[in-house]
Amino acid sequence: MLKETFTVMRDLPRVREIVAILIRYGLGNLVQKLGLNKGIERASDALHLPGDHEIQLMDPAVRVRKALEELGPTFIKLGQVLATRVDMFTPEWIAEFEKLQNEVPPLDFALILPELQQVLGDDPHAIFKELDPQPIGSASIAQVHRAKLQDDTEVVLKIRRPGIIPKIEADLRILRHIASLAEFEFPDLRRYQPVRIVDEFAKSLRRELNLSTEARNLERFVQNFTGHDEIVIPQIWWEWTGESLNVQSYIGGIAGNDLQAADAAGMDRKVLAARGADAVLKMVLIDGYFHADPHPGNVKYLTGNRIAFLDFGMVGRLPHPRRDQIVDLLAALSQRDEHGILNVLLEWTGETVVDEEKLASDIADFMFNYENLPLKDVPFGHMLNDVAVMMRDHEITLPSDLTLLFKALITLEGLGRQLDPEFKMVPHLTPFVKEVILERLSPKTWLKNGKDNLFEAFGVLSGLPRDIGKLIKQARRGNLKVDLDLKRLDRFGNLIAKSANRLTMGIVTGALIIGSSIAMTIKTGPTLFGMPLLGFIGFVLALVNAIWLMFAIWISSKDER
Repeated sequence: MLKETFTVMRDLPRVREIVAILIRYGLGNLVQKLGLNKGIERASDALHLPGDHEIQLMDPAVRVRKALEELGPTFIKLGQVLATRVDMFTPEWIAEFEKLQNEVPPLDFALILPELQQVLGDDPHAIFKELDPQPIGSASIAQVHRAKLQDDTEVVLKIRRPGIIPKIEADLRILRHIASLAEFEFPDLRRYQPVRIVDEFAKSLRRELNLSTEARNLERFVQNFTGHDEIVIPQIWWEWTGESLNVQSYIGGIAGNDLQAADAAGMDRKVLAARGADAVLKMVLIDGYFHADPHPGNVKYLTGNRIAFLDFGMVGRLPHPRRDQIVDLLAALSQRDEHGILNVLLEWTGETVVDEEKLASDIADFMFNYENLPLKDVPFGHMLNDVAVMMRDHEITLPSDLTLLFKALITLEGLGRQLDPEFKMVPHLTPFVKEVILERLSPKTWLKNGKDNLFEAFGVLSGLPRDIGKLIKQARRGNLKVDLDLKRLDRFGNLIAKSANRLTMGIVTGALIIGSSIAMTIKTGPTLFGMPLLGFIGFVLALVNAIWLMFAIWISSKDER
């Protein structure tokens, strides 16, 4: 707690700014709940100030989106990441998060020139034959300028904005503090692990701040698409590329959202859609390394119906086990295999307890919606959205490495339909799924898996004497602990408690009968119906207890049947 307090105090001016913006957009209750107003002068008064009436009439999702926009680059990036969490947010919220644009007013080139000179170690105008001071793109982290090398090769310089790192680091510290408070104050949010989401976001954002990371990503994609002339990936010039600058080849062509220009240039939209889909599916299912945001702004169309992918700052990675799960899910979806879908979703539940029968029933209802559609006409993006809704309803949190994938596949189908209204994802998906499944069943893969399992078994056996030795030492020192997680332990405890209660009531009933019988022999004292009053009352209580006890036993035996 001392560390968090120090964080807030160190970043107090920025905290004040964040609080003011949240309050302006009608989120004062959230500020109070999280305790962000503590220690901020006059914040308590501000919390009660009447907000803008127009803002108060907006939907909550719109207000949050506008607040994120005003909070700046870090929060805009966070909103863009949240737009991938289809398992957490409803479509209305996802739609608002998707509106968050990373474009900001460009910096004057004179402000960037000193850092550019420091990075290059020389005057930029001496290195580049031409250098355009007007940017062709400006984002929160970097802006892009066209240039020419001495041999007239056209390149672009992606330059990180000066002084941006301290601002983003301050925002990341505050965000983590907010996530910790949210996890503590809102129990319903804990299953989404806000702190973990912020930590993963921080790791991703720091990678994006290092512009050489994008350069390494580009090189990896260039290798993966060697021999695929229909796909163009920018080339990197490493001699001038570093943490705050990367130099890559300039890609001309037609912007991905300028369909009229593509038509005017005589391009075949159907071919473009097919090639784009095949390229992304290859990234996902074959390479396990994919462009995380293939929207039209990151795509260009070139002569010969070629496609260029741009902006590789954010990529997704899928290890082999996760890729196998994705292939199983995609195969199950395309074949309408309810049992296969259930198995994959249960693998993703983690420690979440799920009602399997209810989930299986929901999957059956979900598949019924697509029962009469020909396979080629199945709207794949809608199916993925429906799967995400089911996961949200059953409180299954999508593994973090799959959030980008779901979003990329849904975006890809949208891009394909924009190019070709008759575009269908499933026909493109099926060959890749078959290829991966056949590779999984090949003798070479079986041999490799067998070898890996054999080495793993040998490793376990070779470490067994050491592990047993540690176990014995812990037992001798009295440090051996055994944690038991018994299923139905709570029910067992309840049964013990019920049995103890019934035993107690039986003893009390017996005591009442014995005591009342003794009281009946006493001739002195008050009487009722010619019988001693105390003995009569005791027998009545014993009768009531006996009836309750027999009724409880009967109900219990009925429930067990």
